[in-house]
Amino acid sequence: MELNGIKPAEGAKHAKRRVGRGIGSGLGKTAGRGHKGQKSRSGGYHKVGFEGGQMPLQRRLPKRGFKSQTLKFNAEVTLGALEQLGLGEVDVLALKQAGLVGQLAKVVKVIKSGELTKSVKLTGVGATAGAKAAIEAAGGSVA
Repeated sequence: MELNGIKPAEGAKHAKRRVGRGIGSGLGKTAGRGHKGQKSRSGGYHKVGFEGGQMPLQRRLPKRGFKSQTLKFNAEVTLGALEQLGLGEVDVLALKQAGLVGQLAKVVKVIKSGELTKSVKLTGVGATAGAKAAIEAAGGSVA
């Protein structure tokens, strides 16, 4: 391969559209802008969502709800999931490796859903009051 033999890939380059260059070009006279109106004029355009003075859609609809960005760092695990996991000591890293919580999770809480028969020691993982009682009843502890 020589430097003078390098070419761009087939179809990578194409000619720029040259408007306003006569009737024969197909883009003469109005240059693809149609006749009259704001869009046909130079410098004449409007902002996104502008509806000619009519109240725009994004302002006609009511504002609703809010999604907290901190929620992605919170996760919850059920008692049933801990039962299936079958580990004696459970921390956030173990839950991440098992795929029970997302990789972004920082705060993990155990909720009372399902049954727990095995003894489980939680470190760095919170628990609801009901879940804590169930864990302690099964011989485990929440640190």
